[in-house]
Amino acid sequence: MLNLTPTQRRSLRAQAHALRPAVVIGDNGLSNRVIDEIASSLDSHELIKVRAGDGDRKARDALLWQICDRLDAAPVQHIGRILVIYRPAPEPLRKGRTYKKVARKKRDFQND
Repeated sequence: MLNLTPTQRRSLRAQAHALRPAVVIGDNGLSNRVIDEIASSLDSHELIKVRAGDGDRKARDALLWQICDRLDAAPVQHIGRILVIYRPAPEPLRKGRTYKKVARKKRDFQND
């Protein structure tokens, strides 16, 4: 499981504030399909929210740790039924995210 420093955790909590849950875990609990969906979401987004189904707080906390152990991710936050999970993207995916910012001049907009 991935360990985060308090500074990293604080930054990730701030980033996760505007996110909506990417995966919803229903009454059936944690199945292989749910784990695959969480893994897919983590590969593409790195930081996700997961909405857990019914259950007490201890069960949801155990669910969070189980997900993080199976996916080699880091638990960021657990508030109510919302779990925030972080896993850095693999290097080949991360390299594909480079963007070149192009400065446009006023005249460039007039020619469009």
